Amino acid sequence: TRRSSDLLFTTTGNKVSAFRISENGQTLDNQALSDKILSYAPSLLSSRVTQSVTFQIPIKIVAPNITTEKINKLGIKELIGTGNSLFFHSIPGRIFNVNLAASRLSGILVAPGETFSFDQALGDISAFSGYKQAYIIQNGHTVLGDGGGVCQVSTTLFRAILDAGLPITERHAHAYRVGYYEENSPPGIDATVFSPTVDLKFKNTTNNYILIQSQVDLDNLALTFNLYGTKDGRHVIQSIPVVTNVTAPPPDLYQDDPSQPVGAIQQTDFAAWGANISFTRTVVQNGKQIIFDNFISNYQPWQAVYIRGTKS
Repeated sequence: TRRSSDLLFTTTGNKVSAFRISENGQTLDNQALSDKILSYAPSLLSSRVTQSVTFQIPIKIVAPNITTEKINKLGIKELIGTGNSLFFHSIPGRIFNVNLAASRLSGILVAPGETFSFDQALGDISAFSGYKQAYIIQNGHTVLGDGGGVCQVSTTLFRAILDAGLPITERHAHAYRVGYYEENSPPGIDATVFSPTVDLKFKNTTNNYILIQSQVDLDNLALTFNLYGTKDGRHVIQSIPVVTNVTAPPPDLYQDDPSQPVGAIQQTDFAAWGANISFTRTVVQNGKQIIFDNFISNYQPWQAVYIRGTKS
């Protein structure tokens, strides 16, 4: 037996605070099962040898009392796109920031014709708005800064937008290849943000609202974004990324720090191979190509940097 699920759709202000699509349940059809058993009884009882009978157990569909179609007037009735990523080996501050940023985007409604801005939707990313320090890329270096890990969120949402076949009006690749984004994905499918100049944007070109929902699995360090709306026949064809001009990282750099004791070493930057990576996405609707994208990422080779103590 599987119980039916009623639609759950609760809004607070202009944001959805609770959401669940209605689903049919199923249960055993006792009358049909009884009739089926009785239909085999005469032959079984008259047989002089042991027999076995195999048949499919009859079930009944149980409809929910509150359905998505009846109550939800915004057209949010089915999954139209999904994206996911992993963030193994993240430091605690980064894990905290991923969870916080993802939770603040969950429940956002994007109206038909509206352009969604990641930076605008998320707002201030600093200690004042609750974020902790974790590694960010700033001025060509990896440094501790407020909100490190938010790009895990933009990257994952970018993948959901790709899958939904929606037009992406702004996207920027990272300066170098980040290991987190290749834990469960080919390289080159990432999106960095840095408010207010570097943003991730998409336009809702469907005739219904789109609901953004996030799920963070802190046990397995996995992030998922689901986009809900109404399917309109879009079919997405995404190519496998092509990697060219692979470049080895520069030699490790050691910088002396007289304030730290001799023998103390701290790694502040991590080596990464450079490459030019591209992939395409074609979106077809009713047999007609409506979107063609060629996403190009030019990743720099990145040098590992170590701070070496020299204080005796």
